Amino acid sequence: MFKNLTLDKILKLGIFLLAIFVIGLIAYNFSNLLAYAIIAMLLSYLLDPIVNRMQAAGVNRTLAISVTLASVILVIVWISNSLIPILANQMASLTRQLNIETLIFVADQIEDQVRTNFEFIPSGYLRENITILAEGFFDVDKFSDIVGDLIGIFTNLFAAFLVIPFATFFFLKDGHKIRRDFLQLVPNKYFETTLSLIDKIETRLGYYFRSVVIQCTIVGIASWVALSVAGLNNAASVGITIGVANSIPYFGPIIGYILSIVIAIIETGDFSLVVPAILAVLFAQILDNAILQPLIFSKSADMHPVAILFIILIGAQTAGILGMLVAIPIATIIKITINQITWSFNNYYVFRNSDSQPEQLTVDHPPPTLSNTGK
Repeated sequence: MFKNLTLDKILKLGIFLLAIFVIGLIAYNFSNLLAYAIIAMLLSYLLDPIVNRMQAAGVNRTLAISVTLASVILVIVWISNSLIPILANQMASLTRQLNIETLIFVADQIEDQVRTNFEFIPSGYLRENITILAEGFFDVDKFSDIVGDLIGIFTNLFAAFLVIPFATFFFLKDGHKIRRDFLQLVPNKYFETTLSLIDKIETRLGYYFRSVVIQCTIVGIASWVALSVAGLNNAASVGITIGVANSIPYFGPIIGYILSIVIAIIETGDFSLVVPAILAVLFAQILDNAILQPLIFSKSADMHPVAILFIILIGAQTAGILGMLVAIPIATIIKITINQITWSFNNYYVFRNSDSQPEQLTVDHPPPTLSNTGK
């Protein structure tokens, strides 16, 4: 097992492990900068098709990137001046109303309605469970941590506005150079496998994130408009929340229905707005399932629905809502990596002793790829 180990290989392995340790240490101590880099990378995936089309039309790439980023910044400034004050006021109003007493009141209202048709449900069952959940949710220590995190985010907001556009610009302009410099570190016999792996991951994730942004934006706006027509006062904040939650397969629509029902009861004190709110969310979901998903987005990610369900549950157990949001992209990366390495192992002599056998292709069909789905 150890007969092929040489001092050179041991040194290379040690340097590789040391590099991983240093990168992990930097990422841990400078998590804000790492978050900015990830956001900039995602923005570059979203904006790259626009820049490429402008370049294909004869526009200089640097100018195309500058115009695209300037347009995005102007849109963000407009949203900050026009929409964010509305959302902030509604969020503040909801925050004042969403306390333990209000949630218990909502639980009592729902329980009274449910027990008229299902008398076998024990009296106070929903109230007791909602109380337990609410006490955990409104725990003072947790709330203090959340407030501290929000203060930290706003403290670093100025740095984010400086770093993210700057990093996005260079990811768009020099992304191919960054990829080339990284590939120079890869041994020759692993070059084709690594290049193909990076290409498949970038293609699939770029398509995934663009599709998610388009889908969630349309669902959020449709929910906002429909809830406004239904008569909900906090339609903007609820609609935007529904749009974001819609990025979570299976659970997103459920969150939307529950949130709209709770807010409808809080605003009116009865069930007069519940049915209109449910119909409004149903309209947005029909729009999503009948039009948006078939045209622009496939939530399956080439995985079985049961697998997606368990992946999302694992994400929820690991990191809550954030884990649910990133579970599918991470699972997609893992699946692409496994497929590519497995194909390379079976068809290239890249993971074997190449002293006696040269690298060669043994089959004439391409490796499996997730990017073939949804394109």
